[in-house]
Amino acid sequence: MVGSNSHTEADRSAGDPCPPYKLIHGNTKEISRMMKEAMARPKTISHDTLPLWHGSQAQLVITEPELCKEILNNKDGAYPKKEVQNFVKKLLGDGLVSTTEAEKWAKLRKLATLAFHGESLSFFHRKEIDVLQEFRLLSSEVTSRIAFGSSYIEGKNIFEMLTKLGFIIYKIFLTIRVPVIIEFFKTSNEIEPEKLEKGIQDSIIEIIKKREEKAMTGGEDRFGSDYLGLLEEAQHDGNDNQRILADEVVDDCKTFYMSGQETTTALLSWTVLLLAVHTDWQEEARKEMSMIINESLRLYPPPGQDVHLFKPERFSEGVAKATNNNIGALIPFGLGPRTCVGMNFGITEAKIALSMILQCYSFTLSPGYVHFPLHYLTVRPQHGVQVMLHSL
Repeated sequence: MVGSNSHTEADRSAGDPCPPYKLIHGNTKEISRMMKEAMARPKTISHDTLPLWHGSQAQLVITEPELCKEILNNKDGAYPKKEVQNFVKKLLGDGLVSTTEAEKWAKLRKLATLAFHGESLSFFHRKEIDVLQEFRLLSSEVTSRIAFGSSYIEGKNIFEMLTKLGFIIYKIFLTIRVPVIIEFFKTSNEIEPEKLEKGIQDSIIEIIKKREEKAMTGGEDRFGSDYLGLLEEAQHDGNDNQRILADEVVDDCKTFYMSGQETTTALLSWTVLLLAVHTDWQEEARKEMSMIINESLRLYPPPGQDVHLFKPERFSEGVAKATNNNIGALIPFGLGPRTCVGMNFGITEAKIALSMILQCYSFTLSPGYVHFPLHYLTVRPQHGVQVMLHSL
């Protein structure tokens, strides 16, 4: 978790020593260098707080479970959600994940809860494959159908633009831009996101227009019962307190096009990687999937004791027993009011996909696999996950 403040306020506060503030870029140059170095060596786990500078903004990184639990569960406004940076909004919009407006979030959360839950999926020869790419197609297809009532092909252009935009944003994440100068001097990495954002916006608006045209024919369920339909119904709600704006519909469509496939793709890819390395657990996975899913979520990123060992049995009696009833010790989907609305949906999707694979195949890790976790929106395998499939 990261908290932030201005450098003048941080200078006055007591507590952990903070690295010295450097003009404009703060500590971002050191962070960028250290991130590259850290990727090449084993990690040591610490539960201390870490103060640092991101440009002129002081930040406090927290990994202590009790502090995470206190902050994420707080409902009296003591820890308000931070306004996301503009270049991140290009990717996610000002939708459910990123908005700081309480009333807007509550309305969108209610709609998303109706559309994304585990039961939404109730209707739904040896060779090497890159499961990251396959799982991205799968989760994109599921997201398209459940959220927007369309196929992956119809939203393919949006997914591709979002993926490209995401990688550009990853590259410029630690680049500090001076507000006045950026208006006159823009790099290609600052111009391209604006073009992609407009392309994404136009494509989503086109999908919304098609839905509205279809709704003109009438019918009891005129906008449909998927997430886009619920958003459209809310936009045309006669109650001003429940109505949402057209821009909010577009932003939240963008949010779910991106986050709807990113989390599940990463979860499935890492789980297959772990099962390909620990092949003895594949037979156990055919009997019981939950503890293996939980262990995959724990390992990327890893908290707790013997963190680098793949031990799904630690969850054999459930998460509460494994964490000694400390709900802040394992929070892969967040905690508190902003817990990921698609948590049960994503886990159910992962269980179904893995179960279907394990019914027909066993698999081992390909010699060509290169282990390189990349800290993107989630922790993803930068070079994919190549496995060898063996028919049962």
